[in-house]
Amino acid sequence: MPQRRSADPDRYLPHHGSGDYVVDHYALDLRYRVEPNRLEGVARLSVRALAPLEEVRLDLVGLRVTRAEVGGKAAKFTRKPRSLRVRLPRPLEAGATTTVAVTYAGNPRPAKGPWGETGWEELSEGVLVAGQPDGAPTWFPCNDHSGYKATLDLTLTTDAPYTVVANAPVATVTRRAGTRTWVFERTEPLSTYLATVQIGRYDVVALGARETPRVRVARPAAQAAAVAHDLDRHDELLECFEELFGPYPFGSYTVVVTSDELEIPLEAHGTAVFGANHLDGTRPEDRLVAHELAHQWFGNAVTARTLADIWLHEGFACYAEWLWSQRSGGPSAQALADEHHARLVRAPQDLVLTDPGPERVFDDRVYKRGALTLHALRTRVGDEAFFALVREWTRRHSGAVVTTADFRALVAERCGAPAADGLTPWLDAAPLPAISPR
Repeated sequence: MPQRRSADPDRYLPHHGSGDYVVDHYALDLRYRVEPNRLEGVARLSVRALAPLEEVRLDLVGLRVTRAEVGGKAAKFTRKPRSLRVRLPRPLEAGATTTVAVTYAGNPRPAKGPWGETGWEELSEGVLVAGQPDGAPTWFPCNDHSGYKATLDLTLTTDAPYTVVANAPVATVTRRAGTRTWVFERTEPLSTYLATVQIGRYDVVALGARETPRVRVARPAAQAAAVAHDLDRHDELLECFEELFGPYPFGSYTVVVTSDELEIPLEAHGTAVFGANHLDGTRPEDRLVAHELAHQWFGNAVTARTLADIWLHEGFACYAEWLWSQRSGGPSAQALADEHHARLVRAPQDLVLTDPGPERVFDDRVYKRGALTLHALRTRVGDEAFFALVREWTRRHSGAVVTTADFRALVAERCGAPAADGLTPWLDAAPLPAISPR
């Protein structure tokens, strides 16, 4: 597994996650009834101690726990509104492993926090999970810290008319009277907030002509023509990003289009979710299609250790929008950089990119200034060195977690210390630097 030591506490999520242990694997066996919004589940966790451990503290919100086991035997547990503590029968030494199983049930609801509501959310016909940044505990017990990654096995039984989409391709579907049981392939290592379930009256069809990775779209039948029109260049988009960023990092990618309108699209490991308003047959949000696909490299494969470094996700994904705009016949990356720089100059100069503060993690200035930082670096070192750097970033860190310090170090290694030093005013100071023309 990529993690070998305790992750630093996330200052922006102070009550989430534990640095005393990691979960190397989650196995979730869930049953969900759509009409009453009733979830029942058993979560089995492969736990490895990073420090001497007497109990396992898990994040879990709004669901009732009826049983806990350690090593296959019943264990004592204590439940609080946002956590579950499972007592170990005997202490674990650092490096030792055990299994923890939790049986739970309830009516899952989004969690309310500084960023609005996140997690399990009912749609008019089905469910979506919006995990970022703190929504995972609304549907399964977990060590909710983006600095840890684990593989995931998922089995979900639900009402027969509904289709289930998750992070990995479907392995089997078993039909019984009134229900279907969906078993998914094991995922690559992922952070808990990137685990997802999408349930709806969807048809799942191939998207584009590529066989590797497996690219699919899940959408209501009534939206088939509109979605096909708006995604008709998806193969070209994927090829563009593989050329610039390196091979697509996972075995599959599924675009989900809900029948509901959504405020913003959502990304998860191997999936992206759009509302009916985003793909309506007029190609209104082409840039967002590019943005969400780019997150598979930047955010999902290469994941920031803490939220303070969210620019490593959003800056790259925003810059990917600009690169695709230029490739697809729209405004050039330079033109878009000039446009957004002019806007940011007029905005308050009070945001530090590497520590925006929890209330401004998703401030649009983080996105645009992050993209401008990358454009400034590209302007300084040239296209060949810049894109070689980006491909090395994704190659070296895919499946792992990173910090801004890791990015600076790679820039210094590949492009020299002056290039790395040139990032300082962009990353560490509030005033917006000038941007050099190409």
